Amino acid sequence: MIWLWLSAAFMVTTAGIHSVLGYRRLIVPLLRRREGPLSDALTRRILRFAWHATAVLMLISAAAVAWPGTPKQLLIVIGLSWLATGLFDAAYTKGRHIAWPALSGAGILALIGALA
Repeated sequence: MIWLWLSAAFMVTTAGIHSVLGYRRLIVPLLRRREGPLSDALTRRILRFAWHATAVLMLISAAAVAWPGTPKQLLIVIGLSWLATGLFDAAYTKGRHIAWPALSGAGILALIGALA
C-alpha cells in the first residue's frame, strides 16, 4: 500500500509543478505572443484550459491509485500509462524535459504497488 501512496504523491507533485511552473514558463509566454492561431481569444482560452485540465487528470490518476480497493488491473493500466509517458518524454526530449523521471517514477511505483 505504501507504494501506491508514494505513486500518488509523485502524481500530485507532478500535477502541481506542471500546473504552476509549466504554466508560467511555457504557456504564459506563448499566450503573450498573440500571433497566428494565438491571436484568437478562444484559442488562448482553450490552450489555458487544456493545460490545467491535464493537471486535473493527473490528480484523478493519483486519487485512483490511492483509493482503497482500486482493481489491480486498473492500477496496472495507470502505472503502465505513466511509465510509458515518462519514457516517451525522456526519449522525445532526449532527457531534457524535467518531468520524465517523475512520470516514470509514478508509473513504476504504481506497478510495484499493484503487483506487490
